[in-house]
Amino acid sequence: MQLDQLRKNHMDVLWHEYTDAGGENRPVTEASLTEKASIIGRVGIMLLSCGTGAWRVRSSMNTLAEVMGITCTADIGLMSIEYTCFDGEDGYTQALCLTNTGVNTSKLNRLEKFIRNFEKEGKHISGEQLHQLLDEIEKIHGLYSPVALGMAAALACGGFTFLLGGGPIEMLCAFIGAGVGNYVRCKLTKHHFTLFLCIVSSVSLACFTYAGFLKLAEILWGISIQHEAGYICAMLFIIPGFPFITSGIDLAKLDMRSGMERFAYAILVILVATMAAWIMALILHLQPVDFPKICLTSEEQVIFRLLTSFCGVFGFSIMFNSPPGLAAVAAGIGAVANTLRLEFVDLTGMPPAVAAFIGALTAGILASLIKNRAGYPRISVTVPSIVIMVPGLYLYRGFYNLGMMSLSVSASWFASAMLIVMALPLGLIFARILTDRSFRYCT
Repeated sequence: MQLDQLRKNHMDVLWHEYTDAGGENRPVTEASLTEKASIIGRVGIMLLSCGTGAWRVRSSMNTLAEVMGITCTADIGLMSIEYTCFDGEDGYTQALCLTNTGVNTSKLNRLEKFIRNFEKEGKHISGEQLHQLLDEIEKIHGLYSPVALGMAAALACGGFTFLLGGGPIEMLCAFIGAGVGNYVRCKLTKHHFTLFLCIVSSVSLACFTYAGFLKLAEILWGISIQHEAGYICAMLFIIPGFPFITSGIDLAKLDMRSGMERFAYAILVILVATMAAWIMALILHLQPVDFPKICLTSEEQVIFRLLTSFCGVFGFSIMFNSPPGLAAVAAGIGAVANTLRLEFVDLTGMPPAVAAFIGALTAGILASLIKNRAGYPRISVTVPSIVIMVPGLYLYRGFYNLGMMSLSVSASWFASAMLIVMALPLGLIFARILTDRSFRYCT
């Protein structure tokens, strides 16, 4: 059955029907409460679809409401918004929901510009014209084809492999496996297949491709099978770094519903992905052993860490639908912050969680320093720059050992992973507190 023959579980909202009849030439500030509320709600749900947190969504909805002379209160989750607008005489309540969640920093950038320009330009045009502008922004589904996104995942996971201790062979096999896996995931997502099917199919294919190319290299060139550990890196494109990190930011602002829902979503993705990878490991007889040691001088290691961190963050940014300029800015910040984190661990023996906090803090401060000059929303720079620090390897090894009933080893990996996962958003939060006056207060 074709997609267009299926009955939709989420009905489309016909936004243009909320505009006032005969109000095409009347500014939105003079429109009815219903028309004003439709603009506010639509912008809010579009921002939510980009992957940004509840605090930013609510702040943007409040900005529009203030300009239009009404009051708005909103309860925001991962997939839905319930909001009420009132003007002192009447009230209007609406509930909106998404069909799926994801990340789209290009659309987020356009929406941020729409909100910034609303007081100067937007309030002088009609609600119908505003909905037409939002129609154009909503058409920004993706800047890249599945092939380009597969290459981005390949670049990201190839860089990730070196940072985790892998060498050229692991990097090459992970490059190919991640590219194939994310290509399939993007094709399935494009056709609106369900989340679990996309995760299991892409992770399984990534692991199978890695194992297949490693076996081929063993047959043709005598490459040792001990390089099998890199299969974990081939599936790290699935790690939900964006919801992991934004959940911490939401919890810091006491947006409990959004924070907990985002965290639950991230855990759900991790569980499904790691279970699929574990089953593939059993089928293909793969084990998450330690990587063979690479002999590099301290200077060479720093240089390669900078290069692979840049490539990793750049690839993840492209996967988040960032334009190349934005991806390059995030990659530059991520290269500095992630290399600093790794050097702290190696040179000072600092606990990985503390080093992750310092790395995220550094990324947040650097993003704040260049935010106005770069012209991009802060979150579209900061989150991609530290996604590469999310401990996907630790999470997988924790689940693998859990499946093998090595409970003490599993608990150790999970504990290490959770400490780092908590430290990353804390670093961004304190960077935001130090550099953004509006973020310091609960108002």
